[in-house]
Amino acid sequence: MMYGWIWRHLPGNAWVRALISLVLALIVVYVLFQYVFPWAEPLLPFNDVTVDNGMAAVR
Repeated sequence: MMYGWIWRHLPGNAWVRALISLVLALIVVYVLFQYVFPWAEPLLPFNDVTVDNGMAAVR
């Protein structure tokens, strides 16, 4: 439904709309990787590991 609304509001024929859609998608991916993911990375628990490295159990 949202994609249809965007498609209808883009100018040009189908090829121009497809090109504009591709450029918009690339801009969204760029913004996510450059700004959103680096901002959110410290908030995510990926580095909170609770497993020992195995050397402490071998005594």
